[in-house]
Amino acid sequence: MIRFKKYLGLISFTALLFALVACGPQESDGDSGDSSDSSENAEEMKELTVWADIDKSAGIETAIAVFEEEHDVEIEVIEKAYAQQVEDLRLDGPAGTGPDVFTMPGDQIGTAVTEGLLKELDVSEDVQSIYTDVAMNSQIYDGKVYGLPKAVETNVLFYNKDLVSEDEVPTTLDGWYELSLELTEGENYGLLALFDQIYYANGVLSGYGGYVFGKDADGNFDPTDIGLNNEGAIEGAESIQKFYDEGLFPSGLVGEQGINVLDSLFSEGKAAAVISGPWNLGPYEEAGINYGVMKLPELANGENMSAFVGVKSYNVSTYAKNPELAEEFVEFITNEENSKTRYEITGEVPAVKALAEDPVVAESEAAQAVAQQSQFSELTPSIPEMNEVWTPADAALQTIATGKADPEEALNQAVETIEGQIEANHAGQ
Repeated sequence: MIRFKKYLGLISFTALLFALVACGPQESDGDSGDSSDSSENAEEMKELTVWADIDKSAGIETAIAVFEEEHDVEIEVIEKAYAQQVEDLRLDGPAGTGPDVFTMPGDQIGTAVTEGLLKELDVSEDVQSIYTDVAMNSQIYDGKVYGLPKAVETNVLFYNKDLVSEDEVPTTLDGWYELSLELTEGENYGLLALFDQIYYANGVLSGYGGYVFGKDADGNFDPTDIGLNNEGAIEGAESIQKFYDEGLFPSGLVGEQGINVLDSLFSEGKAAAVISGPWNLGPYEEAGINYGVMKLPELANGENMSAFVGVKSYNVSTYAKNPELAEEFVEFITNEENSKTRYEITGEVPAVKALAEDPVVAESEAAQAVAQQSQFSELTPSIPEMNEVWTPADAALQTIATGKADPEEALNQAVETIEGQIEANHAGQ
């Protein structure tokens, strides 16, 4: 019988982050020859705990029921905030209360591997070949496989069809700038984007030639090669600065509450367009917005805006009580049939190649927008050094957005900080 739980609290911990004590198998208090103990242990081996996304477990209910029946196993599904699961595993894994299988962002793979949280998977080339290359590559670290992809997401552009007709939707960022000049008045705006965050601004910076990390001869990210302050990155930052200088973005769009402001203005019909992701398909529809979805605009240099590709995956914890069965479950839950069912229920774009041509996906405007944008997008770097990028890069972009520093000065400071933090926290790794 499937047991579903929704985890509503968030566990906060800092001191334990790098001071976890590895826990080995627990010793039995009783006689090892006790038949009742053996029976209890056998029963334990027929249970799996799976951490799923909040409000996404419905997409795997049918598959779990089939797996339970075929393997005579009881699976408990606990819904947890997607971005919180790795953090919770750091504490719950050693404590013996963690999952066998959980879900995580692909860009956290490198960090999780170096912390000893992920079990290496023995997955055949035939199985790996069913997924798109970019999705599967997100699960490989140092040549080893640590998960299988279940969904891909990247930034796309949502526009309000009641404010901008389909045949007049700009296809360039300059076009949206000009339209925003016309539409911005009082509480009404044209295009809104969280360009004060590197996750979103990277689409412009990299379109002009900027990059977070370069790659070495083997195609691996090189943390010594940072391109966030090169000529292209500075040009990209200058191109988005004018949206702030002209007052085309509300002041509340900068900072931690920016995402709430952006979503509220679009959901209230006060913004003609926003750059967001497929996670907002449901909320915007529920808000009653008559919206369209398309890939990101082209830049003035003729290049398409890029974006980070996010990959959600299923992974096996190193603390799993039944790692072999957990690995078999991961392969099963991400196969073509179950990925299609999950998409039909959750709307999250699957990572399976064959499903791109399936009518249920091909006829979806949103899925096609994600697929089209993915051609111009790049994997979020999954090396541990990426953890040192987010805060300094965001801080630099916010000083640009508020006019406290020019792009070159702000980006130079960000790179200096990133390099210092990498040296301090990752030297010798």
